[in-house]
Amino acid sequence: MKITVPLENNFLPDKFTKHADESHKLHNIPITSFPISIDEAPKNTKSYALTFLDYDAVPVAGFPWIHWIAANIPSRATLIPENNSQSPIIQMTQGNNSTAGKYISNTDERTKARYFGPTPPDGTHTYELTVYALDTNLDLTDGFWLNDLRNQMQGHILAQTKISLPVKG
Repeated sequence: MKITVPLENNFLPDKFTKHADESHKLHNIPITSFPISIDEAPKNTKSYALTFLDYDAVPVAGFPWIHWIAANIPSRATLIPENNSQSPIIQMTQGNNSTAGKYISNTDERTKARYFGPTPPDGTHTYELTVYALDTNLDLTDGFWLNDLRNQMQGHILAQTKISLPVKG
């Protein structure tokens, strides 16, 4: 399986990050999700799931920062379009990002259980996008947690692939 995301000068384009103009932000948070192309998935794929994590956040936050998790993306999807997190063309179930926990207490559904774009506070960070091809749809509802996704995917992953997406600080 292959996934691709368009880059500009080897970085995730600014409109998907803290460098976006105000039309791509809500409360100064980048909310426009980037497009993802998916190719060569296994034949028996029923759905996809994705995680978009920042492991470079560990020294800053103490844990990998969850920017976007989603599941039950239909297997017919070869492109998850730009801004699909906020304005779904391809239906998906979206989980909580790191701002939804009790330590940050974000209650805005438009930013806590959707794409929360990269905002590296201390220089360039490299984000990890992983897409999973699954043999089933998962029993998840919007606002699920990463551990729920990981537990439900066990035994159902047909293929997975990762790409690194650098973001300017």
